[in-house]
Amino acid sequence: MQAPGDSSRWFVIEQAGIVKVFPNNPNVTDADVSVFVDIRGRVVSGGERGLLGMAFHPNFGVNNNFEVFLSYTRSNGGQLESVVSRFRSINNGATLDTTMEDIILSILQDNSNHNGGQIAFGPDGNLYAGWGDGGGGGDPLERAQDTRYLLGSMTRIDVDGAVPYAIPAGNPFAANSANRCIQGFVGSNCPEIYAWGLRNPWRWSFDRQTGELWVGDVGQGAWEEVDRIEVGENYGWDEREGAHCFEPATGCSTNSVDPITEYSHSSGQSITGGYVYRGATIPELQGFYVYGDFVSGRIWAVPATSQQGAVGEVILTTSLSIASFAEDNDGEIYVVNYAGEIYQITDAP
Repeated sequence: MQAPGDSSRWFVIEQAGIVKVFPNNPNVTDADVSVFVDIRGRVVSGGERGLLGMAFHPNFGVNNNFEVFLSYTRSNGGQLESVVSRFRSINNGATLDTTMEDIILSILQDNSNHNGGQIAFGPDGNLYAGWGDGGGGGDPLERAQDTRYLLGSMTRIDVDGAVPYAIPAGNPFAANSANRCIQGFVGSNCPEIYAWGLRNPWRWSFDRQTGELWVGDVGQGAWEEVDRIEVGENYGWDEREGAHCFEPATGCSTNSVDPITEYSHSSGQSITGGYVYRGATIPELQGFYVYGDFVSGRIWAVPATSQQGAVGEVILTTSLSIASFAEDNDGEIYVVNYAGEIYQITDAP
């Protein structure tokens, strides 16, 4: 990722708990790479655990605001816990100071997988976070349909409005704002929730032109899905996997939003959400949502104007384990291979 208004550098998150920074130069060497922040001593990593997200404050670098938010998993008394913390730079954005950490939000995890963990600021200036259903298989504790838990949801909070955060007025359960979900649970509807019914939102993004929120939600055993998330909506898991009944196998509830597009496990087995392309390098890709699969390496595109039930088109077949996509400040899209390489998607010669 790049910092707001600064295209001179790239920042790369490593799961073990370190963020590296290097110049925006395709010929960069190891000698050009430095450490932006290292919290490996606080992070429990391995499998789906680790340092999973980073977000620059929208005003990073403006009026001495050098706030950066990190999302990671740690041990809390032997139980896995996801936290979102605020860090600051005291050297004008060169590195982060790890001696001062403000934990903003915490969620106790039921299992070691489906942690979600990505964070990003939306066009409204609020901090969004995507959380998995708590892991296991088939959401055994029924978290994603239980709005007393943050697990299985997209959350939205205002990190500038109060300490540790305020509840945006438009959240579906904002009327319950006096009852925060401490460690991810409260006895009534969590006011932090923006939308729910997600299994494991693995990479999501805002369309820089429309502000729409696009999510790649990892499926169970049959279907991978892409959702266009709207406030207050239920996206079905674990009653539905994609547009199909999951529990029960037939006759399931239809009181949820079906995906914009989906694909079966004959095409891939673990979706990685991407971006709506708004760059200039590939004119014919303008306005398409680009996404991929960690297992098959395929990359698809679907028009951002699509309605539910659209069929994505395979635009690239790769041998990559697609862990993430990235977008630069100009709207160009990059693919991050789990082995450590970064590739830019460009027009065919």
